[in-house]
Amino acid sequence: MEETNDAPLFSCRNCRNPVALRHDLLSKSFIGKSGQAYMFAHAKNVVLGQTEDKKLMTGLFSIGNVYCSKCGQELGWKYIRAYDAKQSFKEGRFIIEKARILKEYGI
Repeated sequence: MEETNDAPLFSCRNCRNPVALRHDLLSKSFIGKSGQAYMFAHAKNVVLGQTEDKKLMTGLFSIGNVYCSKCGQELGWKYIRAYDAKQSFKEGRFIIEKARILKEYGI
């Protein structure tokens, strides 16, 4: 699917760097450090931090924090590994906090 100029995208709230496309949005029912967060299949223009094991609400995961590649703002995290097979659908997915992004149309 090609991105068009009127396709909604999500940008870093701090510097407006595009970080995710609307068609990659999988769920709006996640919770991050600052409240509501979204799960995306893919993210762009982000940098992955060091991987660490962390106990989250749904179990133990190996995750890496995700930062904006332009300004360095922490946006959320990426699930690297789920230790519970029931949570394996999250592997490779990105959680980006709603408070850290803006929904925009075109660029």
